[in-house]
Amino acid sequence: MGKFVLTQEIWQDIRRFSGTYILVILVLLSAFSVIFMTHLNRQTTIAVERLYSKKDRLDIEWRNLQLEQNSLAEHSEIENKADKMLHMHRPKPIKEIIIKIP
Repeated sequence: MGKFVLTQEIWQDIRRFSGTYILVILVLLSAFSVIFMTHLNRQTTIAVERLYSKKDRLDIEWRNLQLEQNSLAEHSEIENKADKMLHMHRPKPIKEIIIKIP
């Protein structure tokens, strides 16, 4: 008989303070939501910083490639490299052959 009364008292307390229990559960859910969103925010910030770093590296590489392209595009530079590295020389006008296609 004592156990039945105790169980009945517990259920009455649960019903009586059900609003409080619901508020406690909602506060806990809110706290865990804040923790989770903070974690996601930190992860996103780290990813953004990595992408900015990669963008900066690619930007520097792009500028270097532009400088290299500009230096290689100069006619005299191309002619010098063809002469020195490939031993190519401009043919003399006498040796030039002009081909006409009808």
